[in-house]
Amino acid sequence: MEIDRDAVRRIAELARLEIGDDAVDRVAGQLSSVLAFVATLNELDLEDCEPSTFAPADAAPRADVPDGRRLGAESATAAAPESEDGFFLVPPVVENLNP
Repeated sequence: MEIDRDAVRRIAELARLEIGDDAVDRVAGQLSSVLAFVATLNELDLEDCEPSTFAPADAAPRADVPDGRRLGAESATAAAPESEDGFFLVPPVVENLNP
C-alpha cells in the first residue's frame, strides 16, 4: 500500500504532528515501507508452527527484585520548568470555567 502526500498530512493532523512540506515525501516513503514490510508478514507460512511461550503460565513474567535505586521527588523535578514541594506544576487544562 502506498501512502501519498494527502494521507501523510491527514495522519499528521490526527496525531497532532507538524511535518514540514519538505519532509512529507520522505515520511510518505517511510510509512509505505513499513506497510510493505507488515504486508510480507501475512505471506509467511505458519501452518506447522506451534505458538511460542515466553514465560511459564504459572510464573510471573519477571521477578520484581528491587535494586536499591530510587528517584526522589527533588531529583525528579530538578529539571522541570516549574515545581513546588516535590510536585510538577502544570498549566490548567481548562481555564475560566463558570459553574
